[in-house]
Amino acid sequence: MFAVFQGARKTAVAVFSIASLIFLSACNPQTSSVGQNIKPGKPIPVALLVPGGSGSATDALLATSLENAARLAMSELSDVKIDLKVYNTAGDPNQAARMAVEAVQGGAKIILGPVFAKNANAAGLAVASRNVNVLSFSNNTTIAGGNVFVLGNTFENTAKRLVRYAKSQGKGRIMVVHGNDGSETAGRDAIQKAIASSGATLAGVSGFELSQNGIVNAIPAISGQVKSSGAQSVFLTSGTSGALPFLAGLLPENGVDPATTQFIGLQRWDIPANAVSLPGLQNGWFAIPDPALSAQFRSRYEARYGAPPHPIAGLAYDGIAAIGALAKSGNALSTNALTGAQGFAGVNGIFRLRGDGTNERGLAVAQIQNGQVLVIDPAPRSFSGAGF
Repeated sequence: MFAVFQGARKTAVAVFSIASLIFLSACNPQTSSVGQNIKPGKPIPVALLVPGGSGSATDALLATSLENAARLAMSELSDVKIDLKVYNTAGDPNQAARMAVEAVQGGAKIILGPVFAKNANAAGLAVASRNVNVLSFSNNTTIAGGNVFVLGNTFENTAKRLVRYAKSQGKGRIMVVHGNDGSETAGRDAIQKAIASSGATLAGVSGFELSQNGIVNAIPAISGQVKSSGAQSVFLTSGTSGALPFLAGLLPENGVDPATTQFIGLQRWDIPANAVSLPGLQNGWFAIPDPALSAQFRSRYEARYGAPPHPIAGLAYDGIAAIGALAKSGNALSTNALTGAQGFAGVNGIFRLRGDGTNERGLAVAQIQNGQVLVIDPAPRSFSGAGF
Protein backbone atom coordinates (compact mmCIF):
# COMPACT_ATOMS: atom_id res chain seq x y z
CA MET A 1 0.00 0.00 0.00
CA PHE A 2 2.65 2.51 1.02
CA ALA A 3 5.77 1.39 -0.80
CA VAL A 4 8.25 4.20 -0.34
CA PHE A 5 9.30 3.51 3.26
CA GLN A 6 7.36 0.35 3.94
CA GLY A 7 10.40 -1.37 5.42
CA ALA A 8 10.89 1.23 8.13
CA ARG A 9 9.77 0.38 11.64
CA LYS A 10 7.38 2.94 13.08
CA THR A 11 8.81 4.49 16.20
CA ALA A 12 6.05 5.92 18.33
CA VAL A 13 8.50 6.98 20.96
CA ALA A 14 11.47 9.16 20.15
CA VAL A 15 15.15 8.55 20.95
CA PHE A 16 16.64 10.58 23.81
CA SER A 17 19.94 10.80 25.72
CA ILE A 18 22.28 12.33 28.37
CA ALA A 19 25.34 11.36 30.41
CA SER A 20 23.53 11.02 33.73
CA LEU A 21 20.13 11.66 35.26
CA ILE A 22 19.66 14.34 37.89
CA PHE A 23 16.66 14.61 40.17
CA LEU A 24 15.39 18.16 39.96
CA SER A 25 12.36 17.96 42.22
CA ALA A 26 12.14 19.37 45.70
CA CYS A 27 14.00 17.15 48.14
CA ASN A 28 11.37 17.15 50.87
CA PRO A 29 10.08 13.60 51.39
CA GLN A 30 6.52 13.27 50.23
CA THR A 31 3.93 10.61 50.72
CA SER A 32 0.91 9.54 48.74
CA SER A 33 -1.76 6.89 48.82
CA VAL A 34 -0.01 5.27 45.84
CA GLY A 35 3.59 4.09 46.08
CA GLN A 36 5.99 2.19 48.27
CA ASN A 37 8.36 3.44 50.92
CA ILE A 38 12.01 2.44 50.66
CA LYS A 39 14.64 1.63 53.27
CA PRO A 40 17.52 4.13 53.25
CA GLY A 41 20.83 2.51 52.45
CA LYS A 42 19.25 -0.74 51.27
CA PRO A 43 19.08 -1.99 47.64
CA ILE A 44 15.78 -1.01 46.02
CA PRO A 45 13.86 -3.95 44.52
CA VAL A 46 12.77 -2.98 41.00
CA ALA A 47 10.95 -5.13 38.44
CA LEU A 48 11.62 -4.62 34.73
CA LEU A 49 8.88 -6.01 32.46
CA VAL A 50 10.05 -6.53 28.86
CA PRO A 51 8.44 -8.15 25.79
CA GLY A 52 10.82 -11.12 25.68
CA GLY A 53 9.50 -14.62 25.17
CA SER A 54 7.01 -13.82 22.43
CA GLY A 55 8.95 -15.66 19.75
CA SER A 56 9.44 -12.43 17.82
CA ALA A 57 13.03 -11.44 17.04
CA THR A 58 11.98 -7.80 17.13
CA ASP A 59 10.54 -8.17 20.63
CA ALA A 60 13.63 -10.04 21.78
CA LEU A 61 15.92 -7.29 20.50
CA LEU A 62 13.79 -4.66 22.22
CA ALA A 63 13.77 -6.60 25.48
CA THR A 64 17.56 -6.93 25.45
CA SER A 65 18.07 -3.27 24.68
CA LEU A 66 15.76 -2.16 27.48
CA GLU A 67 17.53 -4.40 29.99
CA ASN A 68 20.93 -3.22 28.79
CA ALA A 69 19.94 0.42 29.19
CA ALA A 70 18.56 -0.23 32.66
CA ARG A 71 21.78 -1.93 33.74
CA LEU A 72 23.83 0.89 32.23
CA ALA A 73 21.84 3.32 34.37
CA MET A 74 22.43 1.16 37.44
CA SER A 75 26.18 1.20 36.83
CA GLU A 76 26.16 5.00 36.68
CA LEU A 77 24.20 5.63 39.87
CA SER A 78 26.11 6.88 42.88
CA ASP A 79 25.27 5.97 46.48
CA VAL A 80 22.18 3.98 45.44
CA LYS A 81 21.86 0.27 44.75
CA ILE A 82 19.12 -1.25 42.60
CA ASP A 83 18.08 -4.89 42.89
CA LEU A 84 16.75 -5.44 39.37
CA LYS A 85 14.73 -8.49 38.36
CA VAL A 86 13.64 -8.92 34.76
CA TYR A 87 10.30 -10.50 33.77
CA ASN A 88 9.25 -11.50 30.24
CA THR A 89 5.70 -10.58 29.25
CA ALA A 90 5.83 -12.26 25.81
CA GLY A 91 3.94 -9.20 24.60
CA ASP A 92 0.78 -10.63 26.13
CA PRO A 93 -1.47 -8.66 28.52
CA ASN A 94 -2.40 -11.71 30.59
CA GLN A 95 1.22 -12.67 31.08
CA ALA A 96 2.10 -9.05 31.82
CA ALA A 97 -0.48 -9.06 34.61
CA ARG A 98 0.85 -12.35 36.02
CA MET A 99 4.45 -11.12 35.91
CA ALA A 100 3.50 -7.86 37.63
CA VAL A 101 1.86 -9.75 40.48
CA GLU A 102 4.78 -12.16 40.71
CA ALA A 103 7.20 -9.24 40.82
CA VAL A 104 5.35 -7.52 43.67
CA GLN A 105 5.04 -10.78 45.57
CA GLY A 106 8.80 -11.07 45.14
CA GLY A 107 9.30 -7.70 46.81
CA ALA A 108 9.37 -5.19 43.93
CA LYS A 109 8.69 -1.65 45.15
CA ILE A 110 8.06 -0.27 41.66
CA ILE A 111 7.63 -1.66 38.14
CA LEU A 112 9.40 -0.43 34.98
CA GLY A 113 7.60 -1.32 31.74
CA PRO A 114 5.92 -2.98 29.99
CA VAL A 115 6.18 -1.42 26.52
CA PHE A 116 2.86 -2.08 24.81
CA ALA A 117 -0.17 -0.16 26.02
CA LYS A 118 -2.46 -3.17 26.64
CA ASN A 119 0.30 -4.91 28.58
CA ALA A 120 1.03 -1.83 30.66
CA ASN A 121 -2.64 -1.35 31.41
CA ALA A 122 -2.99 -4.99 32.46
CA ALA A 123 0.09 -4.81 34.69
CA GLY A 124 -1.14 -1.64 36.34
CA LEU A 125 -4.57 -3.07 37.07
CA ALA A 126 -3.04 -6.26 38.45
CA VAL A 127 -1.03 -4.42 41.11
CA ALA A 128 -3.25 -1.39 41.71
CA SER A 129 -4.53 -2.79 44.99
CA ARG A 130 -0.96 -3.53 46.09
CA ASN A 131 0.10 0.14 46.25
CA VAL A 132 2.77 -0.16 43.54
CA ASN A 133 3.40 2.35 40.77
CA VAL A 134 4.07 1.29 37.17
CA LEU A 135 6.38 3.39 34.98
CA SER A 136 5.47 2.03 31.56
CA PHE A 137 7.42 2.57 28.35
CA SER A 138 4.21 3.29 26.44
CA ASN A 139 3.34 6.67 24.95
CA ASN A 140 -0.40 5.94 24.89
CA THR A 141 -2.06 8.42 27.23
CA THR A 142 -5.34 6.52 27.32
CA ILE A 143 -3.82 4.03 29.78
CA ALA A 144 -2.32 6.72 32.04
CA GLY A 145 -3.70 7.39 35.48
CA GLY A 146 -3.98 5.83 38.89
CA ASN A 147 -0.79 3.86 39.44
CA VAL A 148 0.22 3.83 35.73
CA PHE A 149 2.53 6.42 34.20
CA VAL A 150 3.67 6.63 30.57
CA LEU A 151 7.32 7.51 30.00
CA GLY A 152 7.20 7.60 26.20
CA ASN A 153 7.00 10.88 24.32
CA THR A 154 3.36 11.58 23.53
CA PHE A 155 1.50 13.18 20.65
CA GLU A 156 0.41 15.86 23.12
CA ASN A 157 4.02 16.79 23.90
CA THR A 158 5.02 17.02 20.26
CA ALA A 159 1.90 18.87 19.17
CA LYS A 160 2.19 21.44 21.95
CA ARG A 161 5.86 22.12 21.21
CA LEU A 162 5.38 22.55 17.48
CA VAL A 163 2.15 24.55 17.64
CA ARG A 164 3.66 27.02 20.09
CA TYR A 165 6.74 27.39 17.92
CA ALA A 166 4.62 27.92 14.79
CA LYS A 167 2.64 30.63 16.54
CA SER A 168 5.85 32.34 17.68
CA GLN A 169 7.05 32.39 14.07
CA GLY A 170 3.89 33.96 12.69
CA LYS A 171 2.65 30.65 11.26
CA GLY A 172 -0.05 29.89 13.79
CA ARG A 173 -3.00 29.55 11.41
CA ILE A 174 -2.82 25.77 11.12
CA MET A 175 -4.65 23.15 9.09
CA VAL A 176 -4.53 19.55 10.32
CA VAL A 177 -4.29 16.70 7.78
CA HIS A 178 -4.66 13.14 9.09
CA GLY A 179 -5.26 9.56 8.07
CA ASN A 180 -8.47 7.91 9.20
CA ASP A 181 -7.14 5.40 11.69
CA GLY A 182 -6.96 5.32 15.48
CA SER A 183 -3.37 6.52 15.80
CA GLU A 184 -3.67 9.42 13.39
CA THR A 185 -7.02 10.58 14.69
CA ALA A 186 -5.49 10.59 18.18
CA GLY A 187 -2.73 12.73 16.71
CA ARG A 188 -5.32 15.01 15.13
CA ASP A 189 -7.02 15.48 18.49
CA ALA A 190 -3.70 16.27 20.19
CA ILE A 191 -2.92 18.95 17.59
CA GLN A 192 -6.36 20.53 17.90
CA LYS A 193 -6.01 20.61 21.68
CA ALA A 194 -2.58 22.23 21.36
CA ILE A 195 -3.95 24.85 18.97
CA ALA A 196 -6.78 25.71 21.37
CA SER A 197 -4.50 25.96 24.41
CA SER A 198 -1.77 28.00 22.71
CA GLY A 199 -3.86 30.74 21.17
CA ALA A 200 -3.11 29.59 17.63
CA THR A 201 -5.90 29.33 15.03
CA LEU A 202 -7.38 26.16 13.57
CA ALA A 203 -7.70 26.78 9.82
CA GLY A 204 -9.35 23.45 9.15
CA VAL A 205 -9.19 19.67 9.49
CA SER A 206 -9.12 17.17 6.66
CA GLY A 207 -8.88 13.38 6.76
CA PHE A 208 -8.20 10.72 4.15
CA GLU A 209 -8.55 6.97 3.76
CA LEU A 210 -5.26 5.24 4.55
CA SER A 211 -4.57 3.76 1.14
CA GLN A 212 -2.77 5.01 -1.94
CA ASN A 213 -6.06 5.52 -3.76
CA GLY A 214 -7.53 7.19 -0.70
CA ILE A 215 -4.74 9.75 -0.63
CA VAL A 216 -4.82 10.40 -4.36
CA ASN A 217 -8.59 10.90 -4.28
CA ALA A 218 -8.48 13.20 -1.25
CA ILE A 219 -5.57 15.43 -2.30
CA PRO A 220 -7.52 17.86 -4.54
CA ALA A 221 -10.01 18.66 -1.76
CA ILE A 222 -7.27 18.88 0.88
CA SER A 223 -5.18 21.19 -1.28
CA GLY A 224 -8.18 23.34 -2.06
CA GLN A 225 -9.04 23.64 1.62
CA VAL A 226 -5.46 24.61 2.52
CA LYS A 227 -5.50 27.41 -0.04
CA SER A 228 -9.02 28.68 0.64
CA SER A 229 -8.56 28.65 4.44
CA GLY A 230 -5.53 30.89 4.41
CA ALA A 231 -3.57 28.31 6.37
CA GLN A 232 -0.03 29.37 7.16
CA SER A 233 0.95 25.84 8.21
CA VAL A 234 -0.15 22.29 7.42
CA PHE A 235 0.30 19.88 10.34
CA LEU A 236 0.59 16.26 9.09
CA THR A 237 -0.02 13.31 11.41
CA SER A 238 1.35 10.64 9.03
CA GLY A 239 4.83 9.14 9.31
CA THR A 240 7.52 8.15 6.83
CA SER A 241 6.46 4.49 6.81
CA GLY A 242 2.89 5.48 6.00
CA ALA A 243 1.27 8.24 3.98
CA LEU A 244 3.81 11.03 4.52
CA PRO A 245 5.91 10.40 1.35
CA PHE A 246 2.78 10.59 -0.80
CA LEU A 247 1.48 13.73 0.92
CA ALA A 248 4.86 15.41 0.65
CA GLY A 249 4.86 14.79 -3.10
CA LEU A 250 1.21 15.36 -3.97
CA LEU A 251 0.47 18.49 -1.93
CA PRO A 252 3.08 20.61 -3.79
CA GLU A 253 1.93 19.14 -7.11
CA ASN A 254 -1.56 20.38 -6.26
CA GLY A 255 -0.55 23.93 -5.47
CA VAL A 256 0.41 23.82 -1.77
CA ASP A 257 3.89 25.29 -1.93
CA PRO A 258 6.10 24.35 1.07
CA ALA A 259 8.09 27.52 0.41
CA THR A 260 5.09 29.59 1.48
CA THR A 261 3.02 27.13 3.55
CA GLN A 262 4.90 25.59 6.45
CA PHE A 263 4.79 21.78 6.58
CA ILE A 264 4.92 20.37 10.14
CA GLY A 265 5.15 16.72 11.20
CA LEU A 266 3.78 15.02 14.28
CA GLN A 267 6.11 12.05 13.78
CA ARG A 268 9.87 11.88 13.24
CA TRP A 269 10.85 12.73 9.66
CA ASP A 270 14.45 11.55 10.02
CA ILE A 271 13.63 7.84 10.50
CA PRO A 272 14.70 6.16 8.26
CA ALA A 273 17.62 8.45 7.46
CA ASN A 274 16.90 8.59 3.72
CA ALA A 275 13.50 10.19 4.37
CA VAL A 276 15.19 13.57 4.70
CA SER A 277 15.94 13.51 0.97
CA LEU A 278 12.26 13.75 -0.01
CA PRO A 279 11.79 17.02 -1.92
CA GLY A 280 8.41 17.78 -0.32
CA LEU A 281 9.86 17.60 3.20
CA GLN A 282 12.56 20.20 2.63
CA ASN A 283 12.18 23.10 5.09
CA GLY A 284 9.59 21.09 7.06
CA TRP A 285 9.55 21.08 10.86
CA PHE A 286 9.31 18.21 13.33
CA ALA A 287 10.31 17.66 16.95
CA ILE A 288 13.27 15.68 18.27
CA PRO A 289 15.04 15.19 21.58
CA ASP A 290 18.24 17.14 22.11
CA PRO A 291 20.59 15.58 19.51
CA ALA A 292 23.72 16.21 21.59
CA LEU A 293 22.24 14.33 24.55
CA SER A 294 21.07 11.53 22.25
CA ALA A 295 24.59 11.15 20.90
CA GLN A 296 26.07 10.96 24.40
CA PHE A 297 23.76 8.14 25.45
CA ARG A 298 24.22 6.25 22.18
CA SER A 299 28.01 6.51 22.49
CA ARG A 300 28.07 5.17 26.04
CA TYR A 301 25.63 2.38 25.23
CA GLU A 302 27.62 1.30 22.14
CA ALA A 303 30.88 1.39 24.08
CA ARG A 304 29.43 -1.00 26.65
CA TYR A 305 27.35 -3.33 24.48
CA GLY A 306 28.91 -3.07 21.01
CA ALA A 307 25.70 -2.13 19.22
CA PRO A 308 23.40 0.90 19.12
CA PRO A 309 20.44 1.07 21.53
CA HIS A 310 16.87 0.56 20.43
CA PRO A 311 15.15 3.92 19.87
CA ILE A 312 13.19 3.63 23.15
CA ALA A 313 15.97 2.09 25.26
CA GLY A 314 16.62 5.46 26.88
CA LEU A 315 13.26 5.19 28.64
CA ALA A 316 14.56 2.27 30.70
CA TYR A 317 17.65 4.27 31.61
CA ASP A 318 15.50 7.23 32.65
CA GLY A 319 13.23 5.06 34.77
CA ILE A 320 16.08 3.46 36.71
CA ALA A 321 17.91 6.73 37.18
CA ALA A 322 14.77 8.52 38.35
CA ILE A 323 14.19 5.81 40.94
CA GLY A 324 17.77 6.21 42.06
CA ALA A 325 17.45 9.96 42.27
CA LEU A 326 14.32 9.70 44.39
CA ALA A 327 16.01 7.22 46.69
CA LYS A 328 19.12 9.35 47.04
CA SER A 329 17.04 12.37 48.02
CA GLY A 330 15.12 10.35 50.62
CA ASN A 331 11.80 10.19 48.77
CA ALA A 332 9.41 7.29 48.70
CA LEU A 333 8.46 5.85 45.31
CA SER A 334 5.13 7.62 45.62
CA THR A 335 2.94 9.53 43.22
CA ASN A 336 3.76 12.80 44.95
CA ALA A 337 7.50 12.20 44.71
CA LEU A 338 7.33 11.03 41.10
CA THR A 339 5.32 14.09 40.02
CA GLY A 340 7.49 16.86 41.46
CA ALA A 341 6.92 20.04 39.44
CA GLN A 342 10.53 20.60 38.41
CA GLY A 343 10.88 17.06 37.12
CA PHE A 344 14.04 15.29 36.03
CA ALA A 345 16.86 15.78 33.54
CA GLY A 346 17.66 12.44 31.97
CA VAL A 347 18.98 10.71 28.91
CA ASN A 348 15.75 11.70 27.19
CA GLY A 349 16.22 15.37 28.05
CA ILE A 350 14.16 17.03 30.75
CA PHE A 351 10.91 15.35 31.64
CA ARG A 352 8.34 15.36 34.37
CA LEU A 353 5.52 13.05 35.26
CA ARG A 354 2.07 14.47 35.85
CA GLY A 355 -0.55 13.47 38.36
CA ASP A 356 -2.78 12.10 35.58
CA GLY A 357 -0.06 9.62 34.58
CA THR A 358 1.07 11.48 31.46
CA ASN A 359 4.35 13.34 31.04
CA GLU A 360 5.94 16.46 29.66
CA ARG A 361 9.25 16.33 27.79
CA GLY A 362 11.63 18.96 26.51
CA LEU A 363 11.95 18.71 22.72
CA ALA A 364 13.91 20.58 20.07
CA VAL A 365 12.37 21.84 16.83
CA ALA A 366 14.24 20.51 13.80
CA GLN A 367 14.07 21.50 10.15
CA ILE A 368 15.16 19.59 7.06
CA GLN A 369 17.44 21.81 5.00
CA ASN A 370 19.04 20.45 1.82
CA GLY A 371 18.61 16.89 3.03
CA GLN A 372 20.11 17.59 6.46
CA VAL A 373 18.43 17.82 9.86
CA LEU A 374 19.18 21.08 11.65
CA VAL A 375 17.94 22.22 15.05
CA ILE A 376 16.27 25.60 14.67
CA ASP A 377 14.98 25.90 18.24
CA PRO A 378 16.91 23.97 20.91
CA ALA A 379 15.35 21.71 23.49
CA PRO A 380 14.73 23.50 26.80
CA ARG A 381 16.91 22.46 29.73
CA SER A 382 14.39 23.46 32.40
CA PHE A 383 10.63 23.73 32.69
CA SER A 384 10.85 27.44 33.34
CA GLY A 385 12.44 28.15 29.96
CA ALA A 386 11.15 28.61 26.43
CA GLY A 387 9.41 25.63 24.87
CA PHE A 388 6.84 25.31 27.69
